[in-house]
Amino acid sequence: QVQLVEFGGGSVQSGESLRLSCSIAERATTIYNMGWFRQAPGKEREFVGSIRWRDGTTTYADSVKGRFRVSRDIAARRVNLQMNSLKPEDTAVYYCALKPAFDGSDDDQKQYSYWGRGTQVTVTS
Repeated sequence: QVQLVEFGGGSVQSGESLRLSCSIAERATTIYNMGWFRQAPGKEREFVGSIRWRDGTTTYADSVKGRFRVSRDIAARRVNLQMNSLKPEDTAVYYCALKPAFDGSDDDQKQYSYWGRGTQVTVTS
């Protein structure tokens, strides 16, 4: 059984930064990729960014490229999402998720088997 817990959400103003972290409690499941997704009110959940656990290779959605950065701390079993130059349209519940195998695209949420409960990020104008 795998448990993911996000923390670091909150409310900030446009242009400010926020850092999210996700703690990974794993038993028996291999970590191939860790992803961040978000869901705004009235919208479907969308991909934000991801990182390969082994070599740190990252992938980002076009909407956050250059502003957000995904990183991981292997020893601490954490994945982070550094969000800079935040915009009101970044407001959403942010989820971390675990992809256990290399099969499928890293930006496809259907490839992720374990999910955190989410943390709210609100960006005001």
